Amino acid sequence: MTAPETAPDYPAAAHLDTADDFHGTRVADPYRWLEDREDPRTIEWLAAQAGLMAAERAEWTTRDAFGERISALVGAGTVSPPYWRGERHFLSRREPGQQFAVLYVVEADGTERVLIDPMALDPSGMTTLDAWQPSKEGDRLAYQLSVGGNEESLLYVMDVATGETIEGPIDRCRYSPIAWVPGGASFYFVRRLAPDLLPEAERNFHRRVYLHHVGTSTDDDVLVFGAGREMTNYYGVEVSRDGHWLQVSASQGTEPRNDLWVADLSDGLLDHPAFLLVQGDVDAQTSLTFGRDGRVYVSTDLDAPRGRLAVTWPSDWASSDWIDLIPEDPEAVLESVTVLDGDELDEPLLLVVRTSHGVAHMSLHLAHDGSYIKDVPLPGAGTIGGPVEHIDGGPVTWFVYTDNTTVPTIYAYDARTDEVSLYALPPGTVDVPTVHSQQITYTSADGTEVRMFVISPTQSPTTPLPTILYGYGGFGIALNPGYSATTLAWVEAGGVWAIANIRGGGEEGEGWHRDGMLGNKQNVYDDFHAAAEWLVESGWTDAEHLGIYGGSNGGLLVGAAMTQRPDLFNAVVCVAPLLDMIRYTTSELGPTWTVEYGDPTIPEQFGWLHSYSPYHRVTEGTDYPATMFSVFDNDTRTDPMHGRKMCAATQQATSGTRPILLRAEGDVGHGARSLNKGVEESAETLAFFARWTGLS
Repeated sequence: MTAPETAPDYPAAAHLDTADDFHGTRVADPYRWLEDREDPRTIEWLAAQAGLMAAERAEWTTRDAFGERISALVGAGTVSPPYWRGERHFLSRREPGQQFAVLYVVEADGTERVLIDPMALDPSGMTTLDAWQPSKEGDRLAYQLSVGGNEESLLYVMDVATGETIEGPIDRCRYSPIAWVPGGASFYFVRRLAPDLLPEAERNFHRRVYLHHVGTSTDDDVLVFGAGREMTNYYGVEVSRDGHWLQVSASQGTEPRNDLWVADLSDGLLDHPAFLLVQGDVDAQTSLTFGRDGRVYVSTDLDAPRGRLAVTWPSDWASSDWIDLIPEDPEAVLESVTVLDGDELDEPLLLVVRTSHGVAHMSLHLAHDGSYIKDVPLPGAGTIGGPVEHIDGGPVTWFVYTDNTTVPTIYAYDARTDEVSLYALPPGTVDVPTVHSQQITYTSADGTEVRMFVISPTQSPTTPLPTILYGYGGFGIALNPGYSATTLAWVEAGGVWAIANIRGGGEEGEGWHRDGMLGNKQNVYDDFHAAAEWLVESGWTDAEHLGIYGGSNGGLLVGAAMTQRPDLFNAVVCVAPLLDMIRYTTSELGPTWTVEYGDPTIPEQFGWLHSYSPYHRVTEGTDYPATMFSVFDNDTRTDPMHGRKMCAATQQATSGTRPILLRAEGDVGHGARSLNKGVEESAETLAFFARWTGLS
């Protein structure tokens, strides 16, 4: 933990006079050459950085122990809820020691068969199962695979009875939903235009909704939606259970609003659906669920930033026709509503899941008017995934429950008996350590109250402890209580793990998100700084024992924190980050995020970005914390050039002797990876923090 007497011998990195003019402001970019992974200078620089990283690893004394403990804490494996299609159901399960979850089908007689085992497909562990969707009858399965973490999904179709692949690969299907038409002969899906039709800079975009008939060439697919619209649009597509209605949603990039259309398919004209606009140019997120009772359930945050559920009838699409069933709760965020019905119930019911400051609550309501009946008890103060209902409805639904010390476990709620019961445990067992968890409230710079979870080895501090502060703060993503082997391994070893529910996330609804995006982004960083200050003032830690940790948008968070308040922290782990906020739109999926961060080509928005862009806020002569930038060669979301450039800039600028390091990993990307690779990354992260926060 004590800073060494001398700084590492950092590799030479040419500091060039590269710059751009943005609206009259000169923006220097001396390490732009590091954007090119194939540049001989970059290759030489990366090789030297690998040597530095190896020297740092040689100083770690805890990596193997953390690796063993994290492996043990994930040893229970995983299991999913059942996804019912008629009499058969589908589920995924990872047995202890397996690298990936395996997809199974269970027949009506209980016979279970493997459908997709990623390790059987590719024993190297490079292939991941990105998504899967059974047909409405369960006789066919659409599934998507990618290799090496690139997330460039290839779509296949399987005959479930035989396990035979009957179609694929269909390329350009990244993030594609699959909407099966009843009968399983056709589905709607989303696919990018062919790259030879587009300029190179636009080949990640230009999605369209197509109708595909199984067994026919994709050359014959029918374009049904998306032509002439924004190039960065993402599309959702869904066909109602009875096949009557097609629903298409469009969002420009990751913006927190959507346009929404429906089409009546009852005339059988699948190739030429006549779309009706439900919501257009409205600043709200809305989706439809077509009920078995003929009503249409409307989930929306229109005039309700914490969410509400309304009901309408087909053809009464205007928001003025919607009637509230579950109105907005000013203290809780609406997460999901499940319809429970069937002949065994006196009348249909609604099972409602809300979160209050990130913690889930469940309640039961009458479906006809939404009136409250009772709260449904949960196993603890944690998080709910789902619920998942039978595709044909009924009185039973299944959900995942987890909290900071409970492995994700499947429960069932049966409206006939009004009971929550254990449905499925993970296949293995795990010895979970005893830890203390509490949610505290602190005050940010502008007086806003912010929540934080503190997981610790003791109920209250008696001396400053090695502490990791984690955050995200973007895209409306909430950090809810959940089982984490990495967190438990750290706390069991004597450290504190804190999770700040800062603005930009979704813990308090869409308003909380909006307060931390675009021109409000500095609120996110102020909230994070205030979290660190609270931990110090409350005696949990001090600047010498405090590290900060974040990935992706959270990497941007800790990058901003280390440049704005380097005095607050002794260690930083910055994973798969965005850091050059002036050129983030020039690579990978950057153009889809201007609706979250702003567009540097617009003068006002350039001002927002330039004010906090970590790469541009690195200051010569600053004593920066020990920092490890972790980047992944196959990351097709956040270009690893961000970590490379920031590492070079910080190495050149720091006046201190604490190391600035680059951990570059090949053959993985931004998302899913094998169990062993995940354990290795977590163990190295904790080992780095242990060294630089004093955890022995």
